[in-house]
Order: sequence, then C-alpha cells, then structure tokens
Amino acid sequence: MSNKINPIKAILSEHSIMLLDGALATELESYGCNLDDPLWSARVLLENPELIYQVHSDYFRAGADCAITSSYQATIDGFSKRGIQEKEALELIKETVLLARKARDDFWQENSQTNRPKPLVAASVGPYGAYLADGSEYVGNYGVTDETLIDFHRTRMSALIEAGADLLAFETIPSLQEAKVLASLLKEFPDTYAWLSFSLKNEKAISDNTPLAECARVFGDNEQIVAIGLNCAPVTIVTEAINELRTNTKKPIIVYPNSGETYNPETKTWHGQELCNGLDFKSEEWYLAGARLIGGCCRTAPHHIEEISKKWRTS
Repeated sequence: MSNKINPIKAILSEHSIMLLDGALATELESYGCNLDDPLWSARVLLENPELIYQVHSDYFRAGADCAITSSYQATIDGFSKRGIQEKEALELIKETVLLARKARDDFWQENSQTNRPKPLVAASVGPYGAYLADGSEYVGNYGVTDETLIDFHRTRMSALIEAGADLLAFETIPSLQEAKVLASLLKEFPDTYAWLSFSLKNEKAISDNTPLAECARVFGDNEQIVAIGLNCAPVTIVTEAINELRTNTKKPIIVYPNSGETYNPETKTWHGQELCNGLDFKSEEWYLAGARLIGGCCRTAPHHIEEISKKWRTS
C-alpha cells in the first residue's frame, strides 16, 4: 500500500459525517436535458458539459463534501456504439473528472474559510450492467467471465485515475463477482482508494442474492477499499442494511439511497411515493445505526443535501 493518505479517513477523523451529493441525472433533466438514452448522463457530456459543472456546483453549495462524477455510464464500449473512437472516448471519460474538479476548485476558492472539509471528487465506476442499459445492474447475473469484466473496467479506471480523481466510487455493484474483479483491478493502481457500494435485493442481500454480510466480510482486509455500503436502494431498507454491515465490517459505512420511489428498468420510469423529504431526520437514524458517509442517489436533489447539511453543520 502506498503512503498516500486515505481521503475518507482524513475527513472522518475531523468530522462526524461526510456528506455526499445527490442525483446527477434528475438535476440535469431539470435543466432541460433529455436522458432517454443508453449513455444516460454521459450523453450530456457530449452535448452540454457546462451543465454537469453547474450541477456539481449546486451540490457543493448545498453542502456536499464529495462530487460523484458523471462517468457512471461513460464507457469505451458505450461510446464506440456511437461511433466514438477509443482515444476520444478516453478524453470524454477524463472530462467527467475535470468538470467535477473545476467545480470543486472554483467553489473552494470562495469557501475555504468554512468549517467544512475541502470536498473530494469520487470518480464513478458504474457496473457492467449499466453499460448494457437493460436494468442488469439491479439483477447482477450477467453470465460473463472475470476476464470480460476486467477488460471492460480496466481502461476506464485508468483514465479516471489519470485525470486526478481523489478516489473511485464503485457504485450500484450488483454482484460479488464484479466487486471482486474491481477490487483486484485496484491492486494495479496501488496509490488509489475506492469505496464499494452495492445495489440491494433487500436489506440482507445484494442484487445477485449474495448476503450483504458476506460482501462486507470479503473486503474487510482490503486497505484500498475505504468504505463499504449501498446506493440506489429504497430509503425503507437502509437502516436494516446498515445493521447488517456494521456487525460484519470495521470500515466506514456509506449509504446513498433513492428518493423512495421504485424504478422499473423495463419502462425506465419511476413509481410510488417520494419518501426522502425527511432525509435530514433519516440521516440521524442512519448515523446512529453506524453510517458515516451519507447522501442521495436517484431522484434526490440539492435541497435534500442542504437539509442534511443544515442538520449536521449547525448542531
């Protein structure tokens, strides 16, 4: 392991929680972007990159200590389907980090005297299933070899690290197989840290049905995995999932759930009740259960992050 400081540990040694941002895609839609596309928010990277900068800035102003980049669905394979060559695809992937870094640095120039930590840029490494754009990230049984996953992830990870991300966000990971592949690839970049957050089937199992407890234990000794938890799950199962994780890992626990609505990957639509207007109160429940990195995923917005920020920064 390198001598580079673990950026999550550095923040949590001085602050009780680390506040993440919320959804990128739904905010881009509120700015008028059409994301009905296999590239999802990566499409905006091609068409309106300044809006991605804007959304990152909105979250920093709302109180986020971390921006998650727009690279979730930005992959070489995905771009090549658009006729974009590998060299240009790699530049676009790096651009996701540069946009977030610029938003962070511009924000920090004006706000460095606050009682907040300097925000981090976490480069999103979405699952293989996100590239398939068929909802596979909520199932996880891809039926592909480790080699396929290695080839898919390696070049993108390398580009994101090269662009200067503070750490990687392995997020919405639906299978233990893919999580192990990502952790093994991380060894090729010994100066790099990552968090690992799973998509869940329920409060006790990740999407491919592996027990959450087992997932937590598998990575317990991996020094490059600096937090473990869940994202893109309904708020209703978060506390139970934290309890499951806390008894099986000493790592900081990360949670950034959806707004409470349910996503149908076939129709690409959301249904049900939005439950996240009490995220500030929920954050207290999650903190008491053991979570230390807290934010929002799909359908959450800067005002939700601001509510949590006010709760934790004024008390």
